[in-house]
Amino acid sequence: MELKTPFTAARRALSSAGPLAWVNLALLGFFPVAWVAPLARAGFLPFFQGDELTIIGGVSDLWASDPALALLIAFFALFAPYAKTLLLAGIHFDLLQARRWSGSLTLIGKLSMADIFLLALYIVLVKGVGVGHVETAWGLWLFTALVLTSFAVALLTDRRAGKRLTI
Repeated sequence: MELKTPFTAARRALSSAGPLAWVNLALLGFFPVAWVAPLARAGFLPFFQGDELTIIGGVSDLWASDPALALLIAFFALFAPYAKTLLLAGIHFDLLQARRWSGSLTLIGKLSMADIFLLALYIVLVKGVGVGHVETAWGLWLFTALVLTSFAVALLTDRRAGKRLTI
């Protein structure tokens, strides 16, 4: 007979979690690394200080010139991917009902990809205008891989649950 403690349910949830849940939890540790990793190196970029662009640095630099845009980028790059990962963890560990949270997960999943598009658009604009030079750095690849991994985890969770969570 198992002794009932407050940790019994948590221990049971952790022991029954599949590899998908653990990949998702790993994202919680890797996202902050991607936020401070160099996304691009630039010779000259208007609005940004220094020669390396990071998500945290970009939000900080934008705050001085355009707080609304800084908040928007922070939402897309920081809050949306992390919130999606936390919601998926709640579903994986049976703390949240997939059906109840599917609408929020769908919306947040779509928003968490928007920042990659915005950054790519900015790089294309800078290269096309000839204002400076920009080369992508490893942080952009890391962040893109994390967002795509998060998308794959949500899609596989969706299939496993037989519910429509991400599309």
